Amino acid sequence: MTERLSPTASPALVPLPEPCGRVYRRNGRTVVALRDEIDIATATLIAPALDVATSDGSPHVVVDLTEVSFLDCSGLTLLCRARRRVLDRDGRFWLVCDCPRILRLLRAGRLHDLFHPVATPDEAFDGDGPAGPSGS
Repeated sequence: MTERLSPTASPALVPLPEPCGRVYRRNGRTVVALRDEIDIATATLIAPALDVATSDGSPHVVVDLTEVSFLDCSGLTLLCRARRRVLDRDGRFWLVCDCPRILRLLRAGRLHDLFHPVATPDEAFDGDGPAGPSGS
């Protein structure tokens, strides 16, 4: 079941600007579903929502890139920062990505084994997910 987010639904969530994607809750996890291109211009729009999603106690955050067609180093920096913030708070982090171009970028940057991306959002919600996303 997906819970739609309104700006006043939860003080722990901040909506993304419409062209960048959306933030919602599913099964007790915060999902940041991004879309289109993540570059230096959009990274500044996305960062506040990711910061809020990763700020609470023990956050469980899923970053969904299935609708992202391009990711540059600004986007990689955002992902690394979000993952680190989650792990610093003893949370869990999942990255959903099936785009060959982005997966190649993760491998080239030696980040694929750090993120352990899954191909579909449903994989991020199966049980507790693989051990990798928690950093363990």
